[in-house]
Amino acid sequence: MKRETGRRHACFAALVIAAWLVPSPSSERALLTIGRLHYDGGGDWYANPSSLPNLLAAIRERTALPVAARERVVTLDGPDVWEAPYLYLTGHGNVRFTDAQVGTLRRYLEAGGFLHADDNYGMDQSFRREIARVFPDRPLVEVPLDHPIYHVVYDFPRGIPKIHEHDGLPAQGFGVFVGNRLAVYYSYQSDLGDGWEDSEVHHDPQPVREQALRMGVNLFVYATTAVP
Repeated sequence: MKRETGRRHACFAALVIAAWLVPSPSSERALLTIGRLHYDGGGDWYANPSSLPNLLAAIRERTALPVAARERVVTLDGPDVWEAPYLYLTGHGNVRFTDAQVGTLRRYLEAGGFLHADDNYGMDQSFRREIARVFPDRPLVEVPLDHPIYHVVYDFPRGIPKIHEHDGLPAQGFGVFVGNRLAVYYSYQSDLGDGWEDSEVHHDPQPVREQALRMGVNLFVYATTAVP
């Protein structure tokens, strides 16, 4: 099983590399980007519109990864999901997948894809319900503080930073592992996306926004370079 997972991840990585190298009518489509997941259920999947362009700009400035200027909106029903190595899911409300979408997301993640679910305050219950449908055999667990996600570029010895108060609970990072690879990362009680937004949106202090961007860079670098 581990060998098969490795082959799937290698195939996915090869597709990503091919997307960088194969000529495309749009140069943006030949670059790595983030797939903003358009889901059903009524939640505002489109929340924080300036967040992902700002994160991509930080990735472009701080790493050697070839990234696009904008994210791409993708669904689990279309082919574009397979061109995004990093899926981003956020919102304040309900998240709902069809049975077919559950199967697609599982195949995507087992093939080497990465899902970052960023609780924007209000989607916790529905996300936990839906990810349990995707992986009924793999629990959502707290990611240990020594995991590379907290150290791959920037060091977060205490784990995910706290950006917004929400319920006043500590920020936590949960995940689902496929083999040895972290395939799903759930940022809970943190709200990284708010920290990625333009400064005038939430008026967060610059040190807080910097912590959010650094954590986002770590997530993207891990998502695009991790191997089983």
